[in-house]
Amino acid sequence: MNKKGSSKVAVLLIIICVLLAIVPLFALKDAEFGGSDDAGSGAISEIVKEQKGITDDDYEYEPWAEPILEKMLGGELPGEVESLIFCVQTGIGVGVVAFIMGRLTQRAKDRKKYGIPEDADED
Repeated sequence: MNKKGSSKVAVLLIIICVLLAIVPLFALKDAEFGGSDDAGSGAISEIVKEQKGITDDDYEYEPWAEPILEKMLGGELPGEVESLIFCVQTGIGVGVVAFIMGRLTQRAKDRKKYGIPEDADED
C-alpha cells in the first residue's frame, strides 16, 4: 500500500473511533447504567441503618464530598460522559506507563549495544 492510501485508511479509522465515542452519547440519552457508586451508597445506607437502628426505608446515605466537575457545571454528569472521562484517564495512564516502559527497554538495549556498564552514572 502506498503512502497516500495508508494515510486515507488512518484518517478513516480515526473518524470511525470518534464516531464510536460520540454516537452513543446521543443515541442512548435516556439510558440508565448502575455502577459501583450506586451499589456502594446502597450498602453504606444498609450498614448505617443497622448500626443506628433506623427502620425508615427512605433513608439514604448522603456523601460528604461531591465531584469537582459537578460543582463546576452545577449538576450531575450523565453516566456516559463519566464513562468517557474515565476511559480518557485510563488511556492517558496507559500511555504514560507504556512510554516509561519503552524508554527503559530502549535504554537497556542502547547500553548493551554501545557496551555501557549497567552501573554507569548518567548525566
